[in-house]
Amino acid sequence: MSSHPHCSRWLTIALCLVVVEGISADTIEEYVGRVAPLIDPAKLAMLAEKGANPRVQKYTVWLEAARRDGVNPTNVVDGALVSVGMTNKIAAEVTKTVMLRNLQIAGELGCFDEPGMSDMRRGQSPTIRRGPYQGQELTVDHIIPYAVAPELGNVIANLELLPWELNLKKGTKFGQRQRDLVRKLFAAGLLSQEGWKRLRVR
Repeated sequence: MSSHPHCSRWLTIALCLVVVEGISADTIEEYVGRVAPLIDPAKLAMLAEKGANPRVQKYTVWLEAARRDGVNPTNVVDGALVSVGMTNKIAAEVTKTVMLRNLQIAGELGCFDEPGMSDMRRGQSPTIRRGPYQGQELTVDHIIPYAVAPELGNVIANLELLPWELNLKKGTKFGQRQRDLVRKLFAAGLLSQEGWKRLRVR
């Protein structure tokens, strides 16, 4: 795990969970260690255009693997956020919300079968097995469209799993949900002053 000073606090939490839930601290730390590098803002900032998309697939499948191993995915996300030093409470909350939502979306659409999990571990889009979009790929969508805010292209809090057809139809839509997220990302320090000025008038 990372040597960030906040990690000692997470380790304390993990050890408490051993007592409360009977889960090995090593098991919890293993999943935190898998997820943290995938959401580390410092590493994401160095990626090419839309380079974070495969990482969304990967962290989602690791959260599912943790769940199957008896580890609460929420605890994994909390530990990963601490590990990468995301101390801004708004940034941590908005990132946590989208990560757990992606886990829920992939599960509800039946993407966690063996082929789907194999695809996601490689950073690829799994095939949807349930619902009206059955047979389509579960792609990564920019909640605030990339064409509108390229600087948010690799921000985890802006990346959500979406069926291919819905992703295509959405295009560059910028509605109330996007406006609300713009405010949160600016308050979280994840959107620049220039980006805030440009987007708040849309």
